Amino acid sequence: MSQSIAQPMLDIHALYKSFNGVNVLNDINLRVMPGELVFLIGPSGSGKSTLLRCCNRLEEPSDGAIIVDGINITAVATDINKMRQRIGMVFQQFNLYPHMTAEQNVMLALQRVQKKSMGEAREIAHRELTRVGLGARLTHYPSQLSGGQQQRVAIARALALGPKVMLLDEPTSALDPQLVGEILQAMMDMKKEGMTMLVVSHEMRFAREAADRVAFMEAGQIVEIGTPAEILARGAESRACQFLSHGH
Repeated sequence: MSQSIAQPMLDIHALYKSFNGVNVLNDINLRVMPGELVFLIGPSGSGKSTLLRCCNRLEEPSDGAIIVDGINITAVATDINKMRQRIGMVFQQFNLYPHMTAEQNVMLALQRVQKKSMGEAREIAHRELTRVGLGARLTHYPSQLSGGQQQRVAIARALALGPKVMLLDEPTSALDPQLVGEILQAMMDMKKEGMTMLVVSHEMRFAREAADRVAFMEAGQIVEIGTPAEILARGAESRACQFLSHGH
Protein backbone atom coordinates (compact mmCIF):
# COMPACT_ATOMS: atom_id res chain seq x y z
CA MET A 1 0.00 0.00 0.00
CA SER A 2 1.45 3.37 -0.95
CA GLN A 3 1.96 5.85 1.84
CA SER A 4 -0.17 8.92 1.26
CA ILE A 5 0.72 10.79 4.43
CA ALA A 6 4.07 12.60 4.37
CA GLN A 7 6.48 11.82 7.18
CA PRO A 8 7.65 14.70 9.38
CA MET A 9 11.13 15.96 8.61
CA LEU A 10 11.55 16.66 12.35
CA ASP A 11 9.58 14.68 14.92
CA ILE A 12 10.07 15.56 18.59
CA HIS A 13 8.38 13.08 20.88
CA ALA A 14 7.91 13.29 24.68
CA LEU A 15 11.09 15.34 25.10
CA TYR A 16 12.37 16.25 28.55
CA LYS A 17 15.47 18.16 29.56
CA SER A 18 16.58 18.94 33.08
CA PHE A 19 19.56 20.86 34.43
CA ASN A 20 20.59 19.99 38.00
CA GLY A 21 17.24 18.39 38.69
CA VAL A 22 15.21 21.30 37.32
CA ASN A 23 13.06 20.50 34.29
CA VAL A 24 13.52 23.10 31.55
CA LEU A 25 11.65 21.07 28.91
CA ASN A 26 8.51 19.15 29.91
CA ASP A 27 6.97 16.62 27.54
CA ILE A 28 7.59 18.50 24.28
CA ASN A 29 5.83 17.03 21.24
CA LEU A 30 6.27 18.74 17.89
CA ARG A 31 6.21 17.55 14.30
CA VAL A 32 7.63 19.74 11.55
CA MET A 33 6.67 18.65 8.04
CA PRO A 34 8.95 18.87 4.98
CA GLY A 35 9.18 22.45 3.72
CA GLU A 36 7.42 23.86 6.78
CA LEU A 37 8.56 27.01 8.59
CA VAL A 38 7.70 26.80 12.29
CA PHE A 39 8.43 29.63 14.71
CA LEU A 40 9.09 29.01 18.41
CA ILE A 41 8.01 32.06 20.37
CA GLY A 42 7.57 32.82 24.04
CA PRO A 43 9.12 34.71 26.95
CA SER A 44 12.81 34.47 27.81
CA GLY A 45 13.60 31.36 29.81
CA SER A 46 10.70 29.36 28.38
CA GLY A 47 13.04 26.74 26.91
CA LYS A 48 13.03 27.73 23.22
CA SER A 49 16.80 27.72 22.64
CA THR A 50 17.26 24.58 24.77
CA LEU A 51 14.70 22.80 22.60
CA LEU A 52 16.50 23.92 19.45
CA ARG A 53 19.88 22.79 20.81
CA CYS A 54 18.44 19.39 21.70
CA CYS A 55 17.47 18.96 18.03
CA ASN A 56 21.11 18.46 17.05
CA ARG A 57 22.20 17.23 20.48
CA LEU A 58 24.26 20.26 21.41
CA GLU A 59 22.22 19.67 24.54
CA GLU A 60 21.58 16.04 25.47
CA PRO A 61 17.87 15.37 26.08
CA SER A 62 17.07 13.78 29.45
CA ASP A 63 14.28 11.68 27.94
CA GLY A 64 12.26 11.34 24.75
CA ALA A 65 13.11 10.97 21.08
CA ILE A 66 14.05 13.31 18.25
CA ILE A 67 13.70 11.89 14.74
CA VAL A 68 15.25 13.77 11.82
CA ASP A 69 14.49 12.60 8.29
CA GLY A 70 13.42 9.20 9.64
CA ILE A 71 16.48 8.66 11.87
CA ASN A 72 16.29 8.78 15.68
CA ILE A 73 19.21 11.06 16.58
CA THR A 74 18.79 10.25 20.28
CA ALA A 75 19.43 6.54 19.72
CA VAL A 76 22.75 5.24 21.08
CA ALA A 77 23.71 3.69 17.75
CA THR A 78 23.21 6.89 15.76
CA ASP A 79 26.35 8.60 14.42
CA ILE A 80 25.49 12.11 15.61
CA ASN A 81 28.38 13.74 13.74
CA LYS A 82 27.08 12.30 10.49
CA MET A 83 23.52 13.34 11.33
CA ARG A 84 24.60 16.90 12.16
CA GLN A 85 25.41 17.33 8.47
CA ARG A 86 21.67 16.96 7.85
CA ILE A 87 20.82 19.54 10.51
CA GLY A 88 21.97 23.08 9.72
CA MET A 89 22.34 25.37 12.73
CA VAL A 90 22.52 29.16 12.74
CA PHE A 91 23.16 30.97 16.04
CA GLN A 92 22.70 34.51 17.33
CA GLN A 93 26.44 35.04 17.04
CA PHE A 94 27.94 34.36 13.63
CA ASN A 95 30.89 32.26 14.88
CA LEU A 96 32.97 32.97 11.77
CA TYR A 97 36.74 32.53 11.76
CA PRO A 98 38.10 36.11 11.60
CA HIS A 99 41.31 35.08 9.76
CA MET A 100 39.35 33.38 6.95
CA THR A 101 37.46 34.93 4.06
CA ALA A 102 33.74 34.34 3.56
CA GLU A 103 34.61 31.69 0.98
CA GLN A 104 37.10 29.95 3.29
CA ASN A 105 34.62 29.96 6.20
CA VAL A 106 32.10 28.10 4.04
CA MET A 107 34.70 25.75 2.52
CA LEU A 108 36.16 24.61 5.84
CA ALA A 109 33.52 22.06 6.90
CA LEU A 110 33.10 20.86 3.32
CA GLN A 111 36.77 19.90 3.23
CA ARG A 112 37.18 18.73 6.84
CA VAL A 113 33.83 17.03 7.45
CA GLN A 114 32.70 15.96 3.99
CA LYS A 115 36.24 15.47 2.62
CA LYS A 116 35.49 17.46 -0.53
CA SER A 117 38.37 18.48 -2.77
CA MET A 118 39.35 22.14 -2.67
CA GLY A 119 37.85 22.67 -6.12
CA GLU A 120 34.52 21.11 -5.21
CA ALA A 121 34.38 22.91 -1.86
CA ARG A 122 35.07 26.22 -3.59
CA GLU A 123 32.35 25.57 -6.15
CA ILE A 124 29.78 24.82 -3.42
CA ALA A 125 30.91 27.85 -1.37
CA HIS A 126 30.47 30.12 -4.41
CA ARG A 127 27.01 28.68 -5.08
CA GLU A 128 25.79 29.07 -1.49
CA LEU A 129 27.26 32.53 -0.96
CA THR A 130 25.67 33.64 -4.23
CA ARG A 131 22.40 32.12 -3.04
CA VAL A 132 22.40 34.40 0.01
CA GLY A 133 23.38 37.45 -2.06
CA LEU A 134 27.10 37.50 -1.27
CA GLY A 135 28.56 36.43 -4.60
CA ALA A 136 30.56 39.68 -4.71
CA ARG A 137 31.95 39.25 -1.18
CA LEU A 138 33.75 35.88 -1.49
CA THR A 139 37.19 37.20 -0.57
CA HIS A 140 36.06 39.57 2.18
CA TYR A 141 37.03 38.84 5.78
CA PRO A 142 34.37 39.02 8.53
CA SER A 143 35.74 42.40 9.70
CA GLN A 144 34.99 43.77 6.20
CA LEU A 145 31.36 42.60 6.32
CA SER A 146 28.33 44.05 8.06
CA GLY A 147 26.59 42.01 10.75
CA GLY A 148 23.85 41.06 8.30
CA GLN A 149 26.43 39.91 5.77
CA GLN A 150 28.28 37.90 8.41
CA GLN A 151 25.05 36.16 9.42
CA ARG A 152 24.38 35.39 5.75
CA VAL A 153 27.83 33.79 5.51
CA ALA A 154 26.86 31.67 8.53
CA ILE A 155 23.64 30.66 6.75
CA ALA A 156 25.58 29.81 3.57
CA ARG A 157 28.00 27.73 5.65
CA ALA A 158 25.09 25.73 7.09
CA LEU A 159 23.40 25.32 3.70
CA ALA A 160 26.63 24.17 2.05
CA LEU A 161 26.52 20.82 3.87
CA GLY A 162 23.15 20.03 2.27
CA PRO A 163 20.99 19.86 5.41
CA LYS A 164 17.46 18.47 5.49
CA VAL A 165 16.37 20.86 8.22
CA MET A 166 17.64 24.26 9.39
CA LEU A 167 17.55 25.34 13.04
CA LEU A 168 17.86 29.10 13.53
CA ASP A 169 18.31 30.43 17.07
CA GLU A 170 17.48 34.15 17.22
CA PRO A 171 19.28 34.74 13.89
CA THR A 172 18.52 38.48 13.90
CA SER A 173 18.96 39.39 17.57
CA ALA A 174 22.60 40.51 17.28
CA LEU A 175 21.87 42.75 14.29
CA ASP A 176 21.08 46.42 13.92
CA PRO A 177 17.40 46.85 13.01
CA GLN A 178 18.18 47.99 9.45
CA LEU A 179 20.08 44.74 8.79
CA VAL A 180 17.35 42.39 10.06
CA GLY A 181 15.56 42.45 6.70
CA GLU A 182 18.55 40.81 4.99
CA ILE A 183 18.24 37.71 7.16
CA LEU A 184 14.46 37.56 6.92
CA GLN A 185 14.81 37.69 3.12
CA ALA A 186 17.36 34.86 3.21
CA MET A 187 14.91 32.82 5.29
CA MET A 188 12.08 33.54 2.85
CA ASP A 189 14.31 32.41 -0.02
CA MET A 190 15.10 29.16 1.83
CA LYS A 191 11.38 28.62 2.43
CA LYS A 192 10.61 29.12 -1.27
CA GLU A 193 13.22 26.48 -2.08
CA GLY A 194 11.49 24.00 0.23
CA MET A 195 13.82 24.05 3.24
CA THR A 196 12.32 22.79 6.51
CA MET A 197 12.99 25.33 9.27
CA LEU A 198 12.51 25.61 13.02
CA VAL A 199 13.19 29.17 14.15
CA VAL A 200 13.45 30.80 17.56
CA SER A 201 12.78 34.48 17.02
CA HIS A 202 11.30 37.65 18.45
CA GLU A 203 10.48 38.95 14.95
CA MET A 204 6.74 38.85 15.51
CA ARG A 205 5.79 40.60 12.28
CA PHE A 206 7.81 38.09 10.30
CA ALA A 207 6.27 35.21 12.26
CA ARG A 208 2.80 36.48 11.40
CA GLU A 209 3.62 36.89 7.72
CA ALA A 210 5.87 33.93 6.97
CA ALA A 211 5.37 31.13 9.50
CA ASP A 212 3.29 28.11 8.54
CA ARG A 213 2.76 27.53 12.25
CA VAL A 214 3.72 29.21 15.49
CA ALA A 215 4.44 27.26 18.69
CA PHE A 216 4.16 29.31 21.87
CA MET A 217 6.35 28.09 24.73
CA GLU A 218 5.99 28.88 28.40
CA ALA A 219 7.73 27.25 31.37
CA GLY A 220 9.28 24.50 29.27
CA GLN A 221 6.11 23.46 27.49
CA ILE A 222 4.42 24.15 24.17
CA VAL A 223 1.17 25.59 25.46
CA GLU A 224 -0.30 26.64 22.12
CA ILE A 225 0.36 25.85 18.46
CA GLY A 226 -1.35 26.81 15.22
CA THR A 227 -1.13 28.99 12.14
CA PRO A 228 -0.60 32.69 12.90
CA ALA A 229 -4.17 33.33 11.70
CA GLU A 230 -5.60 30.63 13.97
CA ILE A 231 -3.77 31.99 16.99
CA LEU A 232 -4.69 35.61 16.27
CA ALA A 233 -8.33 34.55 15.74
CA ARG A 234 -8.42 33.18 19.30
CA GLY A 235 -8.12 36.74 20.52
CA ALA A 236 -7.60 37.89 24.06
CA GLU A 237 -7.70 34.48 25.75
CA SER A 238 -4.69 33.33 23.72
CA ARG A 239 -1.32 33.85 25.40
CA ALA A 240 0.36 33.41 22.02
CA CYS A 241 -1.94 36.00 20.48
CA GLN A 242 -1.02 38.51 23.16
CA PHE A 243 2.64 37.77 22.51
CA LEU A 244 2.27 38.01 18.70
CA SER A 245 0.40 41.30 19.03
CA HIS A 246 2.94 42.80 21.43
CA GLY A 247 4.21 46.12 20.21
CA HIS A 248 2.32 46.03 16.90
